[in-house]
Amino acid sequence: MNIIQTEIDGLMVIEPRVFGDDRGYFFESFNEREFREKVGDVQFVQDNESKSRYGVLRGLHFQKGEHAQAKLVRVVSGAVLDVAVDLRPGSPTYGKHHAEVLSGENHRQMFIPRGFAHGFSVLSEEVVFQYKCDNFYCPDSEGAIAWNDPDLAIDWRIPAESVILSEKDKHHPFLYEH
Repeated sequence: MNIIQTEIDGLMVIEPRVFGDDRGYFFESFNEREFREKVGDVQFVQDNESKSRYGVLRGLHFQKGEHAQAKLVRVVSGAVLDVAVDLRPGSPTYGKHHAEVLSGENHRQMFIPRGFAHGFSVLSEEVVFQYKCDNFYCPDSEGAIAWNDPDLAIDWRIPAESVILSEKDKHHPFLYEH
């Protein structure tokens, strides 16, 4: 796997080695030994999957305190704009974000350490999105930031009028309100 360090410390894009021929392709989506050597010693405990249609925007979500989660995210089919926002107190990049197109074609993944908010917008007709977490989900520890926070100024690459949000995601506070 090839590791690309983003401009935010600890936030990495991972490009797996893909072996393709006229039958299709094969790649290791996760190898614990190689991940530990190149990224860090993270023990994933939960895998999640979602299916969404064009315009769906999920996020920006995070888990607080002892329930914070590191995530390894990827797309099985379709494409998303995946976004991580640094919420680590004292970080020189606090409030900054990194956006990366992840797709079933490019096979890229993003490793998001604990202390980040995460979200994605669906760029394709449909997407199947998977991610690993290093901590179990705790409803009492969830937090979120408004997707359209003007201080973050995230270009979700879909028109605002096409954004489809859950009822819950329509009412999150801005970053400065945390």
